[in-house]
Amino acid sequence: MPSPVSYLLLNPAKPFSSSHLPPFPARRLHVACAAPRGSGGAGGGRREAIPAGASKAKKQIVFFDAAPPVSQPQQGGSAVEKGQTEKPAKEGGGNPALALLRKAAKKTLSALSNLPLAISEMFAIAGLMALGTVIDQGEAPSYYFEKFPEDNPVFGFITWRWILTPGFDHMFSSPVFLGLLALLAASLMACTYTTQLPMVKVARRWSFTHSGERIRKQEFADSLPRASIQDLGVILMGAGYEVFTKGPSLYAFKGLAGRYAPIGVHLAMLFIMAGATLSATGSFKGSVDVPQGLNFVIGDVMKPRGVLSVAPDVFNTEVHVNRFYMEYYDSGEVSQFYSDLSLFNLDGKEVMRKTIKVNDPLRYGGLTIYQTDWGFSALQVKKNGEGPFNLAMAPLKLNGDKKLFGTFLPLENSDSSNPSVKGISMLARDMQSIVLYDQDGKFVGVRRPSSKLSIEINGNEILIEDAIGSTGLDLKTDPGVPIVYAGFGALMLTTCISYLSHSQIWALQDGSTVVVGGKTNRAKLEFSEEMNRLLDKVPELIGASNEDVVDRKSTTV
Repeated sequence: MPSPVSYLLLNPAKPFSSSHLPPFPARRLHVACAAPRGSGGAGGGRREAIPAGASKAKKQIVFFDAAPPVSQPQQGGSAVEKGQTEKPAKEGGGNPALALLRKAAKKTLSALSNLPLAISEMFAIAGLMALGTVIDQGEAPSYYFEKFPEDNPVFGFITWRWILTPGFDHMFSSPVFLGLLALLAASLMACTYTTQLPMVKVARRWSFTHSGERIRKQEFADSLPRASIQDLGVILMGAGYEVFTKGPSLYAFKGLAGRYAPIGVHLAMLFIMAGATLSATGSFKGSVDVPQGLNFVIGDVMKPRGVLSVAPDVFNTEVHVNRFYMEYYDSGEVSQFYSDLSLFNLDGKEVMRKTIKVNDPLRYGGLTIYQTDWGFSALQVKKNGEGPFNLAMAPLKLNGDKKLFGTFLPLENSDSSNPSVKGISMLARDMQSIVLYDQDGKFVGVRRPSSKLSIEINGNEILIEDAIGSTGLDLKTDPGVPIVYAGFGALMLTTCISYLSHSQIWALQDGSTVVVGGKTNRAKLEFSEEMNRLLDKVPELIGASNEDVVDRKSTTV
């Protein structure tokens, strides 16, 4: 009776069945071979530590004359131990709810990473920002009732309801604007997770190829006769490439930072949006008009701008206006106004002093104080040598943006038949000249404060000693500003890095010829010129004569 092996060799087309053979005991032949333990084969298997005192381990190969009996599945055994083929685990590990959740997450990520959706979100945000510059922000509701009435809509349909209902009177902290920012942030993170990170992983992978035909189909392809990949590797390393070789194959790349840059761009945009959101929901803002010589506590004038606003310790600081003064053009118009400010802590100690002006604010402990406006607080006047009296200056309404302030000095009324109050009127458009009128409203003259020149009006000697101004200050705490600045800095840097080319080169030793091919994601013409220069150096490196150099032309697919 032939053995099973002989039967298969003589009858390869017929299935073999052990029922054709009489039962016989199975015989085993043991072959022992010595193999170094932990030696890595070509497949790059896992290396194991060699026990001390044993440099080699014996392995046995067992040949059976008959097929071994089918092993019975044992409880707790793995699929491999049972002789079964291991099946890939189902998505969700067999849990239908988990599988459904993963499928929904995958679809959500795919929808969010859609490029047209992200572009639409950016256009919508830009449109709302433009609208926020057109609509006056932070005004009282009565302002919008008056400016956008329902009986006379702007453009035929815009009324105060279109502004106040969605919160467009505070656009950058409105739910619509913040919701769009959150949606754009989700799109950026989804794109980074589903597209950019896999691209980086692929770019970092050492992708050797053993096909000369595949190399010739690259954007740049060439052949080097009488050369070796070792010579090519030396040239590429000198040009800044990372070079890897495996047998007759070579792989090289450079400019991997250009692959990371899009991820950096996305992160920078997330920083900018996070900072803007924190500014809109976590800042404080306040405005105050303070006469020269008076104080105010910062916390008394600050108001929160959002739900994340947390009052810092600097709110306990007291601000004292030491002096307020202005500079003028030759025409008499105001050119600049200044405020000399001192900051005091709870113990009454001065912690900072600075003279601020427009575009030169004071910054302390996360607080910024801006010089934004000015006013005329009071006049110091002497009458007949008595005083001085502080007369409050009131702003008067004028057409246009010109300022005008006025005050009144009452006089004794000697006419008992006419009990009306009469006095001297004083008007000023700034603090450098005061116009005076008598009790009948007739112009009397002009005096400069601190000029020491008196003027007689209705039998009274009037001397204007000083003009006391008031400073208009805006105060703000904005914790999102450093984050926004950092995001913009990172955005500029990563945008520049993203223009770096990521170039890849493959080569294969084919006898005495090296087949070279490569591609790049940017600057394709420069890459072709660089490759020609580098490949021209290979014959020089191996000492070939000019007659041995074959004219080469790059091919573009």
